[in-house]
Amino acid sequence: MEKMWAGRFLKTLDKKADDFNSSIRFDCRMYAQDIRGSIAHATMLESVGILSKADKELIVNGLQEIKKDIDEGKLPFDLNAEDIHMFIEAELTKRIGDAGKRLHTARSRNDQVALDIRLYLRDEAKEIIALVKAVVVAIVDKAEENAEVIAPGYTHLQRAQPISFGHQLMAYAMMLLRDIGRIQDAVKRMNYSPLGSCALAGTTYRTDRAFVAKELGFDGITENSIDGVSDRDFCLELMSAFSVLMMHLSRLSEEIILWSSWEFKFIELDDSYTTGSSIMPQKKNPDMAELIRGKTGRVYGNLMALLTTLKGLPLAYNKDMQEDKEAIFDSIDTVKMCLEVLAPMLATMKVNAETTYRAAQKGFINATDLADYLVKKGMPFRAAYKIVGTIVADCIAKDCVLDTYPIEEYKKHSELFDADLYEEISLKTCVEKRLSEGGASPASVKKQIERVRAEILKTELM
Repeated sequence: MEKMWAGRFLKTLDKKADDFNSSIRFDCRMYAQDIRGSIAHATMLESVGILSKADKELIVNGLQEIKKDIDEGKLPFDLNAEDIHMFIEAELTKRIGDAGKRLHTARSRNDQVALDIRLYLRDEAKEIIALVKAVVVAIVDKAEENAEVIAPGYTHLQRAQPISFGHQLMAYAMMLLRDIGRIQDAVKRMNYSPLGSCALAGTTYRTDRAFVAKELGFDGITENSIDGVSDRDFCLELMSAFSVLMMHLSRLSEEIILWSSWEFKFIELDDSYTTGSSIMPQKKNPDMAELIRGKTGRVYGNLMALLTTLKGLPLAYNKDMQEDKEAIFDSIDTVKMCLEVLAPMLATMKVNAETTYRAAQKGFINATDLADYLVKKGMPFRAAYKIVGTIVADCIAKDCVLDTYPIEEYKKHSELFDADLYEEISLKTCVEKRLSEGGASPASVKKQIERVRAEILKTELM
């Protein structure tokens, strides 16, 4: 295939150099966005009198036919083409003749590429937000089922205070809501059309950039033509949002891995989301959660790779910027895969309420409540703290828990103890008393669930 830029050159490009330079293997996924942008560009050219109506109709119809043929698998991508933009233009010219050669008037591949990737990322961001919402819904549903299931809350991975399992899950729902907001914010700043910036300096034609922006659903145009073609901040910002999202998914995956181990046994994952061992028949491995945790590093790496690529580039466009696509495309594919497997894995996860309750009992996590019991009867907190510490040590020695430690033994430590302490330190009471907004009580968890469901609904209406 002859290069569109071949006029200046006396020799053809070396085959290895041509393959090295080519991007169609990965940028072909933007064909729909490239065609959408070209249709808007041709429509604008006709509206300002640069293209005749007949040529515009030939171009638009030709592009629509090309898209239909690609969609239906009738038109394979030519891997000898330099990129998707040149492939579509060459195919259009082959089909409609000279009218196809007029399409590139008043634009460059530089602003065409910048446009296509914005359109593509905007489309993909919408899909990813929908997938994040599906995970949030799975979390909220599971949290609602377990709003009153007693579990130990941890600090330093040591049992700390009693919570409900639903409360723990809702922490992740809050994280993912912020992730949706971050992606939306990135799209908001991305949503400006660079088309019309041309190679870097704009064009001598009297075009209507605002017309194209409106046709394509942008909020406006990029206001400096050099920035229009050289900016990839929007890629970095979206990849940064994906990296934070993956960090949250990785933290949740780490908990799932711990919770499903024999040492915890708080949950059991469905067979559909676990694997076995080739040698140990008893194994049930949380491979999907481990892969999500592992793939987080891949998304981080893509962000760091693109930051490094861009850090020393002079203005305006440089071929280095072709490296943006594989990085951002891989991040998108990775995030989507992880979200698609995580939502049903959570939905089918079973919580072992008896195990979480026993773990809460054994951890003496109602010790603070026992100290508070003495404080309410007039004892200084530090004195109460010391007495309760002594009682815990005695319970460990006698292999019992605070709930079953005899009242006679309690009274040996302080006459302030009475039989009502058992109600005060029951794990159910301890959790129910956490009534502060955002706290661990079932009432608070239910409010959190209502709020998150409302936020998700609001997102759907946007």
